[in-house]
Amino acid sequence: MQSIGDHTVRGVEVGPETRCAHYDTDRDVVAFKFACCEDFFPCFRCHEAVTDHEAVPWPRDRFDEPSVLCGVCGTALTVPDYLESDYRCPACDAAFNPGCAKHADLYFETDS
Repeated sequence: MQSIGDHTVRGVEVGPETRCAHYDTDRDVVAFKFACCEDFFPCFRCHEAVTDHEAVPWPRDRFDEPSVLCGVCGTALTVPDYLESDYRCPACDAAFNPGCAKHADLYFETDS
């Protein structure tokens, strides 16, 4: 576990900017909140490794609630804010990994 701002991020070998054992590049600095447990994790693999339940993505009807965390500055973003950010934190301009889009359906309800 790692404290980032006012939030706790759970996972495997979570670093001070939310990097983990699974994703550890310069741009791997976001964590996602899962609806099943209301906890932040750096990635779906971390959720799988440290919980005893199936992951439930953040529901569309709660997109107005912050559920994506910038690991650099600790700002919590809503899903629309994150999706519209062009892979940069709107608060501190830290670069986010565009590869996270490949797993978007695991983090929040999507159209697909």
